[in-house]
Amino acid sequence: MTKAAAILLAGSRPGTDPLAKAAGVAIKPLAPVAGEPMINYPARALLAHPAIGKLMILTQTPSLLTGDPATAWLGEHPCVIFEQSGAGIASTLMALLDRPDVTFPLLVTTADHVLLGPAMLDQFVREAEGADMAVAMVERATLLARYPDSRRTWLKFRDGWWSGANLFWFGSVKARPVVALWQEVEQDRKKGWKILSAFGPVALLGAMLRISTLRGGIARVGRRFGLIARLVAMNRAEACIDADKPDDVALIERILGERRG
Repeated sequence: MTKAAAILLAGSRPGTDPLAKAAGVAIKPLAPVAGEPMINYPARALLAHPAIGKLMILTQTPSLLTGDPATAWLGEHPCVIFEQSGAGIASTLMALLDRPDVTFPLLVTTADHVLLGPAMLDQFVREAEGADMAVAMVERATLLARYPDSRRTWLKFRDGWWSGANLFWFGSVKARPVVALWQEVEQDRKKGWKILSAFGPVALLGAMLRISTLRGGIARVGRRFGLIARLVAMNRAEACIDADKPDDVALIERILGERRG
């Protein structure tokens, strides 16, 4: 297959991030996890994977990353490009999709996806290949079987309760209308009903009445926009554990310690 370009979202939302403030760093991607800035973990995983050709890091302040001794290697790596990030994720992605020098497929993830590893990327790339758009999710039973105390934001469907895994695939420019819709509901990303309602009353009612499966719903959304859209149900619980809160960081550091031990 054609190698994908990976996009690593490393920007800052308005206001002060609590993890960055607690760590005494300017931006969240520099907040330490197990002794080093969190961005280093997903960056290394992406650059080491054979399906990834180059890595674009989106941030409002590239100099904070290239100027920090612990992350300066990113600015020196031949496969890393820094791109200016806008105020929102979706609006920044929209600008990239419209650029003639940006090629597909694109794999998008976040700087706080500390536990991203080769097995997750293997599964996601394998199952997303051939789709115009794919999104990775973790079903609640998968997470709770391994980490029963972990708390996530869940979307309830007939085929389970699902949480995002911060992995997105854009296989072609056909994904642009869906990103445009994402831009409209970006401020309501934690309000599942608001996101669903943007896809129409059938999707909203289907979820509320548990008459729709997530997999089928995503496929229907794709057909609405004239593209192939696919759910990738991740089989590793760690796929939906990001470094968003102090409790998350503590859990991630424990998992990293177990791996190293």
